[in-house]
This record gives sequence, C-alpha cells and structure tokens, in this order.
Amino acid sequence: MSEELFELPQKYRTIVDEARKVAQQVAAYAPRADEADHFDPDVRRVLSESDLCSVTVPAQFGGRFPEVDSLAVTVVREQLAYESSHADSMFCMQGIGSYALTKAGNLALQEKWLPAVGKLEAIAALALTEPDVGSDLRAITTMIEVQGDSLRINGHKSFITNAGDADFYTILGKEKVGDEFVYSLVLVPATTPGLTVTHPHQIIAPHVLGDVILKDVVVPSDHRLGEAGKGFGIVLATLSTFRVSVAGAAIGIAQAALDEATKHAAGREQFGVPLARLGGIPAQLATSWAEIEMARALTYRAAAASARDARASLYLSSLAKVGATEMAGRVVDRCVQIMGRFGIARGSKIERLYREARPLRIYEGATEVIYDSLAKQLVQRVAG
Repeated sequence: MSEELFELPQKYRTIVDEARKVAQQVAAYAPRADEADHFDPDVRRVLSESDLCSVTVPAQFGGRFPEVDSLAVTVVREQLAYESSHADSMFCMQGIGSYALTKAGNLALQEKWLPAVGKLEAIAALALTEPDVGSDLRAITTMIEVQGDSLRINGHKSFITNAGDADFYTILGKEKVGDEFVYSLVLVPATTPGLTVTHPHQIIAPHVLGDVILKDVVVPSDHRLGEAGKGFGIVLATLSTFRVSVAGAAIGIAQAALDEATKHAAGREQFGVPLARLGGIPAQLATSWAEIEMARALTYRAAAASARDARASLYLSSLAKVGATEMAGRVVDRCVQIMGRFGIARGSKIERLYREARPLRIYEGATEVIYDSLAKQLVQRVAG
C-alpha cells in the first residue's frame, strides 16, 4: 500500500500502523466474515482487543482524541477495507451509530453507552431509511409521540446496518410540536419491548443488515437526542464527520484489487511475455495506480479539513466520497478484466472486492444525489 506517499502527522501514522496490523489479523477470517449477515466473532474479538474502536468516541468517554476525528476514522477504514469489508463496517458503524449520542445525548446516556461503544462491548446503529424512503428523509413516516415523561415510537426502518446485532438504535422520526411536525432523534435500546428486527433483504456483498420495526415502543423522554426538531441538524453533523471515511474504505478496496491484479499480471505469461507487458494491460495498471493516488490525496485533504471543521468542509467530504467510490468501481472492474477467468471465479478475493466496491456508490449518499447538491453549491459559488 502507498499511503506513505502522503505526509500524515505522526499521531495518524501510529493509528495507520495499528490498523494495518489489525487488518492483517482479520485477513484470515475475511473469506468467511465478508459473506456473513451477523457479526463474525473472530473479527469482533480482534477489533475489540486492538482498541481501534476507541477512535469512534471522544476522549471523555475513552477515545483517542478530544472529539471524533474524521482523518483518524478515514485512515483506519482504508486499512481495514483493504482486507475485510466486514471489519470495516463493524468499525465505522460504532461511530456512525453513536455520533448523535456523542453530540446531543445527555450525560447519563453518554456515560452508559459511549465507553462500551469504544470498547466494542455495545454495538451501535443508525436507523434513518424506510421501505419507501431513501434519500428524501423528509418523507419518513416513523412517528414520535410525547406521553408524559415518555416517548412512544411507531414506524418501520429498512436496510439498517447492524440491525439484529445492535445494542441500541438511533431512530429518526417525526413528532408534532404545536401545529407542525418536526424531525427528532431518539435512542432506543434493542431490548425495548415492541422493537423487532426482520431480515427481508441481503445485498450483493453480504452485510449485517435488517429492518427495524417499532410498534408502540416506549422510552423515557431523556432518550431524545437533542431538542425536538433538531434531528436533521444532528444527522447532517453525522454525515459531515463520517461521509469522507467512505472514501477511505473505497481506496482500501481499490488498492487491494490493484495489488491482486498486479501480482497476477507480473507472474503470468501469455504469448511468451508477462501479462503486465502485454497489450493495453500496462496502461490499465498505471491508470488505476494514478487514480488511486489522486483519490487518496483528495480524501486525506478532505478528512483533515473535516477533523478541523466538519460542517464547513462537507463539500470536500462529498467530493472525496463520490470521487473515491466511483474510482473504486472503475479500478476494481479493470482488475477483474486483467485477471480474466480468475477475476470472476466465485470465492476469489478479487470477485469479493468487485461485489464490495459496488454498494459504496449508494450508501451515505448516492452519487447522483451528492452530485446534485455539489452542482447547486458550485453555481452559488460562481454566482457570488
């Protein structure tokens, strides 16, 4: 891997080295874990013993940095995704699922859950989308009703990462305040009566995924995260901090694919010459290398900016996310082509990487949705 070409400060270099060692440890379990629809116990054990997940919570609750640091999360994801998307997802969802609690929860809830999240003793999940609602979150139908000192929740969340294995869910819903409906976030422990999980879907790259159904679920009113009506602002803060880390995962997958294809092309001869010197393959390899390095440079820049001010640099995180995930799709596809029949053999690493690269262009903001937002920002900038 070649992230050493980018001058990371030493505190991040240390985390990169730790993450690489963990990635090498989980590599042996990746063929099984990356096909699993529940947490793999060996990957969880290795991650837990490493203390890497402490990066996903603030220092006050056992983390490495005063606040969750986007660059630290991004470089860890790059290393983990290189070997195992299961390990990458297990790691990143600790931050994504708990960030609303970090930013807006009351101290009692934070002290109960965040230290456990950082030690991987409690699994976090963020539940936004619904069966009929994806990018347009304002169309959600999940309802939150105030009843004395409690909140009653009814709704159906769909395609939720960690569903079934999570210990708590951060739920986005609507509640009525005065004459209007506003959007709020509520923390719901997985053991709360009325909360059930089903598994009606599985994606092309198997994933811990399910639907969360809430039927007359009741939690104390202090489980609301932030004030009523502040839900979207907290969701945006989560995206601002973690969206760029998707680019890190994409780079890890693309780098792993290129390394596999390069080894294959250098060691296999056709027509009396190494495949790496035959026809258009040298250009495919070199183009892929160049695209990975360009994506890495933008991603690290965006992640460093996000670590300083996540909201102000969301446009950079969005650019890095679409740039790196689209790049990964191109690079992995080229690598499959270079490896020929070995690239499409079911169960091979390159075939697994091919399936794992595709969902990255959809989750945490589909490419087209992000492009639309970026175009509007660009017009505003040029128009002054």
